[in-house]
Order: sequence, then structure tokens, then C-alpha cells
Amino acid sequence: MIVKLYATSNDWSPAAGNGRSSLNAAWATFLLCAAAVSTLSAQTPVMLFSFDGADGQFPGSRLVQATNGDLYGTTYGGGANSYGTVFRITPSGALTRLYSFCAQSECADGGQPVAALVQATNGGFYGTTLDGGDHGGGTVFKITPKGALTTLYSFCAQSGCADGSTPYSYDGLVQATDGYLYGTTYTGGAYGGGTVYRITPGGTLTTLYSFCSKSACADGEKSTAGLLEDTNGYLYGTTLGGGVHGNYGTIFRITPGGALKTLYSFCAASGCSDGANPYAGLAQGSDGGFYGTTFGGGANNAGTVFKITASGKLTTLYSFCFPCTEGANPLAAVLPATDGNLYGTTANGGANSRGTIFKIALNGALTPLYSFCAKPECSDGATPYGALIQDTNGALYGTTSYGGTYDSCILVGSSTGCGNVFSLSIDRGPFVETLPISGEVGAAVKILGSDLTGATSVTFNGTPQPTFTVVSRYLITTTVPAAATTGKVEVVIPSRTLSSNVPFRVLP
Repeated sequence: MIVKLYATSNDWSPAAGNGRSSLNAAWATFLLCAAAVSTLSAQTPVMLFSFDGADGQFPGSRLVQATNGDLYGTTYGGGANSYGTVFRITPSGALTRLYSFCAQSECADGGQPVAALVQATNGGFYGTTLDGGDHGGGTVFKITPKGALTTLYSFCAQSGCADGSTPYSYDGLVQATDGYLYGTTYTGGAYGGGTVYRITPGGTLTTLYSFCSKSACADGEKSTAGLLEDTNGYLYGTTLGGGVHGNYGTIFRITPGGALKTLYSFCAASGCSDGANPYAGLAQGSDGGFYGTTFGGGANNAGTVFKITASGKLTTLYSFCFPCTEGANPLAAVLPATDGNLYGTTANGGANSRGTIFKIALNGALTPLYSFCAKPECSDGATPYGALIQDTNGALYGTTSYGGTYDSCILVGSSTGCGNVFSLSIDRGPFVETLPISGEVGAAVKILGSDLTGATSVTFNGTPQPTFTVVSRYLITTTVPAAATTGKVEVVIPSRTLSSNVPFRVLP
């Protein structure tokens, strides 16, 4: 059920979508788009690893930095059984395949993961598979950092798949402040339009909401995105289809108890100039606003970057075009980086029509950073589906779903190449990241970094915490100190003071 993009055509439509956001931009739009972007940057990604099929193929989601300093991810295909893998890769590019799906009879352990992993506060990684499981509707699984996998839940366990089916969720699960994991399914539910669900770390699943509960699926349907928790405990997400203006998708907010409110229905503007069909979820910028992308729509019908407020006011920050140097058709969420800008990828467009990396300011000024397939046989990668992450060393990391140095992987309608893992320097220094990003006084907190050796001080918004343990160069463990208030966490090491990438929220 992977999304198929056809790189030789100007008529783009998501295979899993509704077909209404086909992109027929003419060459005349090139000058219009080029005038709205900055000069192409000289930044070039470093290709860290090319998949060959045996170690996985078609990585389609973002990576996650773990408490041991390594990065973890999934591939949609490949591995020992051709149904996808979980892998670990060091920041320098040494990759280890940890698990090959469909290792059990009839793929009871799941198959074809497209979602990102999340490392929970218990240290385990959680993820989903599109297919397989006891009922063929996909799974939720837990895997240890060393690769021991446990299937926690198999979808379609209820009659008519009322519990949901086919969890795409490119962005992966999210662990909320209540300790539960939250996600979405593409289909199933009481009305067949997918669900929002909650699952305990031990595997007890509760369906919170079934899409298409309103006439003509005005509340949305078929979510392929993960959820984002805001400072008030609300969860935000998108649906690929549905909405009050046709099958163009929505943005919604939902409480942990399951009360859903549709904040925005796309294609509200003439010609869908506000965007259409968001595949990815939202990210919260340094200004507190929510930012996202649409695959289609926009002024040039090639996708958008948008901002939306908690009350539902949407602003289109940028409209992509095809063919244009900055790219077209973003499938991935944007990344708020420590320099205050957003970074993202497009699956199409660019100088070689195989996708791009871009930077965009919060005011909408966009700079294309790199066009994939710049090297022969696309050895530098092609068609990035997944979002970028920023490692605590300051660099960005990402994947391309195709291309690379091996031509052993062929997907009908696309190119050869099994995909790459790459890094990109944005000239930012190291920082620290907390796991979780909120907690009460006394709550346990893990602080991730790239070199925490010799740390002499830990403070929470200026409040010192004298009791902490440097577990390794990558990890400090501590607790939220008494009298701490919401703000940045800072760690003093011999060479500098490191600040957290986002404020730590102290809960009442």
C-alpha cells in the first residue's frame, strides 16, 4: 500500500488518495516560482548508507535519535523476508539490521512498516506495520534497542475492523504526557474511514474516534499522519481525505478522551489554492504556531507549506510548482530546527525532478538546499518520503525512498535503487533534547546529547538540579527539581553550555 509516485509524468496523484489533486503545472509557472525563492544553496548532503535489499529497501519515514546516540528507522520492504525491517544506524553511517518482518507464520508479526518509530520513556521503541498481524490489518509493535520484537496489537480484531485497520501514520506514534501512545489508522473504524486510537505501552487499545461519522465524511477520512500534542494536552492531526469541500482532507484537534473538532477543511479557496490532501502531520514552531504541508493544491497545484493556529486560522506560506527548482508535492512533515527555520523535503520536482530538501522561514521565505538525483543513476538518492530530524550534534538526518548505489530494488512505476540515509549540515552547534518534553516536579527525565562527558551542571529554566547521572556521552538521567518552571533545560559541559531544542514544560 505504499504511495507510488511517477517521476516522468506531470500528472501527479497520490495512489492512496482521491485523485482530485492531480498536478498539471505548465512550464510557464517556473519563472513565477523561481522568483519567490532564494538562490539555490551550495549545501550538499552526505550519503551515509545505501540499502541493498537484504538490509532493507524503501525507507519511507523519519529517523529517531535514541538514548544510546544511534538513529533508528524502518524500511517498507526488503530484509530477510521482503516485508520490511527495523534498523539502527550510527551518525557516521554504520548500519545494523535489527529485525526483518514476516518472520512468523502468515506474517503474524506484521509486515511493511512505513511509520517512524518513537522511543518511549521506558526505553523501548514503538511502531506500526501496514499489513500482517493476526487479522491482516496491521500491527502495533514494541522493539528493544537490540532488536527483540513484541507484537502488542493486531488490527481488525473486531467485526468489520471497527478497531481500525492499516495504520499508515508516517510520523509514527506519539507518547503523550499521560504516558499513553496515540496514533491513527487509514481505514476501518465504525464507518470505514479510519480511526484515532490510544494504546498503553503494554498493548491495550482503545478506539477514540472513527472518521466519516458525519455526512459525506465532513469530519475527514483516511489519515496517513501521526499526531502532535500541544501544551494543553490536545492532540492535533490531519486526514488525507474528507472535509466539507470534498475529498481534500482536514486538520483536526482531539482530546485524549476522544472529542474531535475539525479545525480546517482544505480546498476552501478557489482552485484549492489553500492546499489539498495532507499526508503528514503537524509540527509546532518556535512561535507556537502549527506548521504542515499538503501534497496537492496551492497556487500552482503542486502542494503547499501552511501555518494554522489553534483556533483554525490557516495561512498558506508557500505554494510549490512543477517543474521548479524548489521541488513539488511534499509528503513529509516539516522540521522546526534550532536556527528558528523549518526544514522539509519534497517527493517530486527540483533540478532533476526527483525531490528536494528545502528551508523555509516562518514568514514563508523558502530556500531550496538540494535537488536529489544529481549524481549518475541517482546514487545520491531520490524521492524522499520521510521527514527530516535534527540530531543533537546539530546536523539534519533523513532518508530517500529510492536511489542509492544499488540497483537491486525495483518497484513498478518507479526507479531502481533501494534508498539512502543521508545527513546535512546546517552550521548549527550541538544541543540537548529531553525525553519526555514535559513532566511534574520529581518526574524522571532523560537528557540526550552528542557528547555529555564531564557535565558539571543541569538546570531547568535556571533552576539547578544538583542530582544527575551522566550515564554515557549521549545520556544524562535526572528528575525535575523543586521550584522548576517551564523553560529551556541547560547542561554545562567543559567546552560549552548546551540548551534544549524546545522548552521543557513543567506540569502542575
